[in-house]
Amino acid sequence: MKKGFTTKRLCRAGVIAALYVALTYVFMPFAFGPFQIRPAEALCILPLFFPEAVPALYVGCILSNLASPYVLFDALLGSLATLLAALGTYMVGVFVKKEGLKLLLGGLFPVLCNAFIIPIIIVFLCGGAEGYATTTVAYFSFVGSLFLTESVWVYALGTPLYFAIRRIKNQTLEY
Repeated sequence: MKKGFTTKRLCRAGVIAALYVALTYVFMPFAFGPFQIRPAEALCILPLFFPEAVPALYVGCILSNLASPYVLFDALLGSLATLLAALGTYMVGVFVKKEGLKLLLGGLFPVLCNAFIIPIIIVFLCGGAEGYATTTVAYFSFVGSLFLTESVWVYALGTPLYFAIRRIKNQTLEY
């Protein structure tokens, strides 16, 4: 198998980034904030299969976050959360061989990175703690809601995507 930069990998990265942006923009009114309707997060399992998904998700997230109400911080820090998550997921794909464990651990990185980093942007950097007793209460409330919503997208949508890609890759190897 050819390693490194190839036209196929560049094209695949472009498609992943474009899908991430398109799926985020379709759900634009609900894609940002403490409770995110962002099905694009299902794509965060792709680094388990494709190393080019790491920069693709990062670029897709940057472009998506340009529409965020917290654009300055979200485009920088929110995208870095996605990059860290994608790198962690990729490393799971490299080192974990057991299928169920690979999916479970690979999905954990986007869930945890987004659940703990995005509330920092909303609560501490953008002052989104109105209506809460303290910023600490606001932060952990947002951690809980983002953990829940991110888990739904990564696992409920990402799991069927994972098995579909695995099946396609296994069929291609048979020929």
